[in-house]
Amino acid sequence: MPTCDHCDAHVSERFARVFADENGEIHACISCSANAGIAEASRNRERGA
Repeated sequence: MPTCDHCDAHVSERFARVFADENGEIHACISCSANAGIAEASRNRERGA
Protein backbone atom coordinates (compact mmCIF):
# COMPACT_ATOMS: atom_id res chain seq x y z
CA MET A 1 0.00 0.00 0.00
CA PRO A 2 1.75 3.18 -1.12
CA THR A 3 2.05 6.07 1.31
CA CYS A 4 3.27 9.63 1.17
CA ASP A 5 6.84 9.92 2.48
CA HIS A 6 6.06 13.36 3.91
CA CYS A 7 2.89 12.68 5.96
CA ASP A 8 2.48 8.86 5.76
CA ALA A 9 -1.02 9.20 4.31
CA HIS A 10 -2.27 6.39 2.09
CA VAL A 11 -2.27 7.17 -1.62
CA SER A 12 -3.81 5.10 -4.40
CA GLU A 13 -1.78 2.79 -6.62
CA ARG A 14 -2.75 5.03 -9.51
CA PHE A 15 -1.44 8.13 -7.72
CA ALA A 16 1.82 6.34 -6.92
CA ARG A 17 2.23 5.20 -10.50
CA VAL A 18 1.97 8.80 -11.72
CA PHE A 19 3.81 10.78 -9.02
CA ALA A 20 6.37 8.42 -7.48
CA ASP A 21 10.00 9.00 -8.34
CA GLU A 22 12.22 6.40 -10.01
CA ASN A 23 12.69 4.68 -6.63
CA GLY A 24 8.96 4.48 -5.98
CA GLU A 25 9.04 7.17 -3.31
CA ILE A 26 6.16 9.65 -3.07
CA HIS A 27 7.41 12.97 -1.71
CA ALA A 28 4.04 14.79 -1.71
CA CYS A 29 0.39 13.74 -1.74
CA ILE A 30 -2.83 15.66 -2.28
CA SER A 31 -2.95 16.56 1.41
CA CYS A 32 0.63 17.84 1.41
CA SER A 33 0.54 19.94 -1.70
CA ALA A 34 -1.84 21.70 -4.03
CA ASN A 35 -2.93 19.50 -6.91
CA ALA A 36 -1.08 21.53 -9.48
CA GLY A 37 2.11 21.48 -7.43
CA ILE A 38 2.44 17.82 -6.49
CA ALA A 39 4.94 16.97 -9.20
CA GLU A 40 6.96 20.12 -8.52
CA ALA A 41 6.92 19.58 -4.74
CA SER A 42 7.96 15.99 -5.28
CA ARG A 43 10.96 17.04 -7.36
CA ASN A 44 11.97 19.76 -4.90
CA ARG A 45 11.78 17.46 -1.88
CA GLU A 46 13.74 14.81 -3.73
CA ARG A 47 16.51 17.30 -4.48
CA GLY A 48 16.54 18.49 -0.87
CA ALA A 49 16.58 14.98 0.63
